[in-house]
Amino acid sequence: MNFRKTIVLTEKIFTLLALSSILFACNPAKPGIDKSWEKVDEILAQIQIPVFKTDTFNVVDFGAVADGITLNTETINNAIVECNKAGGGVVLVPQGVFLTGAVHLKSNVNLHIAEGATLLFSRNPGDYLPLVYTRFEGNEVMNYSPLIYAFEQENIGITGKGTLDGNADKDNWWPWKGPWSRQTWETPAENQLAAVATLRKMAEDGVHVSERIFGEGQYLRPNFVQPYLCKNVLIDGFTIINSPMWVIHPVLSENVTISNVIVNSHGPNNDGCNPESCKNVHIKNCQFNTGDDCIAIKSGRGADGHRIAVPAENIVIQGCEMRDGHGGVVMGSEISGGCKYVFAENLIMDSPNLDRVLRIKTNSVRGGTIENIFLRNIEVGQVREAIVRVNFYYEEGDAGVHTPIVRNVYLQNIKSNKSKYALYLKGYERSPITGFVLEDCSFNGVTNASILEDYDQFTFSNVFVNNVAINSADELLKK
Repeated sequence: MNFRKTIVLTEKIFTLLALSSILFACNPAKPGIDKSWEKVDEILAQIQIPVFKTDTFNVVDFGAVADGITLNTETINNAIVECNKAGGGVVLVPQGVFLTGAVHLKSNVNLHIAEGATLLFSRNPGDYLPLVYTRFEGNEVMNYSPLIYAFEQENIGITGKGTLDGNADKDNWWPWKGPWSRQTWETPAENQLAAVATLRKMAEDGVHVSERIFGEGQYLRPNFVQPYLCKNVLIDGFTIINSPMWVIHPVLSENVTISNVIVNSHGPNNDGCNPESCKNVHIKNCQFNTGDDCIAIKSGRGADGHRIAVPAENIVIQGCEMRDGHGGVVMGSEISGGCKYVFAENLIMDSPNLDRVLRIKTNSVRGGTIENIFLRNIEVGQVREAIVRVNFYYEEGDAGVHTPIVRNVYLQNIKSNKSKYALYLKGYERSPITGFVLEDCSFNGVTNASILEDYDQFTFSNVFVNNVAINSADELLKK
């Protein structure tokens, strides 16, 4: 593939998309919270769920063996290629355990993991070569293939009631992170840290992506499921466990539906779902039990995010359950391209190992404008830290020139029973966190006064903390 030609074309396309987004943003939102929620129907009407031919290509017919030992990478990918050549259909993984390396989806193909079937992914990093055009923590890179990957494809699906097992654990993939909060191992962590630093410097120096060659010896873990520059994507029904890193990670894709998926993966950086610089994403009826953020919306990191400048926008989250995780609904920290119009409703969050309900994390190195965020009808048993945590001092802190902006965040009917704080917000004096509206919210079991630094234009209506009415931000500062 001519990556330089592809990347240049991609940049031109998304520059046009970014310009159109700017023009759209110039039109003010409709007044009133309830009126703004009407945009959800507009977004969902734009999302085209792919429909596939019923022609079925059983991987067993291509030579796949369900013994959990035989490597089936070639046979599974051959079935996908033939299905695509025939105009599309279903590639069936029947009952049994099928060991495989990287699986690459193609247009009009639905990879269907039948109930009782497991795609078990190889522990050999060489089975994720050759290198592909991907992202690592918001930076573009030529790296190991994600476990399931699609590049510039249209009308693709991963469906079924089976299991995707990334086969990561304390002996495989996760040690590449190096020592982390829950375990300490002897690892090649120094190599991985050096590779991350090298990649980030390449991005800041403007090194072309085709020259950012990583992979063997660099220890940058692959993500699990990644449709990259794809359109009309369906991810539905299965259970996904033991991911090397981020679990479901659509990038620069449009019209993405993620539904009825159970994510149970507690490794380092095991975010459940990370739509990055995507437009029109519907996440519904999913369950997240993760080692990092449950849903974390992203739009590139640093120079790459600012250069490509494609925000995450029109994200609808409905009917999901969040258990363990650093945050339930999150924006950042790779958010340099910005984020707008996120709607999350009818959620359940409850775990002593879930840190926050809504989390926004950035800094002046990464920047980004995060605006028009709507949450309503959320039942919270307990979270460990805060209902809302906004942090402009994440990691690098205030050390750059890209001042972040957070504005217009609306919370309706949020009920919680236990947390350390109601709100924990830290903006900048030059860029206060602006335009929070809380309506019909009740935060009980709160043990500490809220922490609020550099904020403006907060509105409270029928808000209670520990059964005491709150009418202003200042009142939250009182224990």
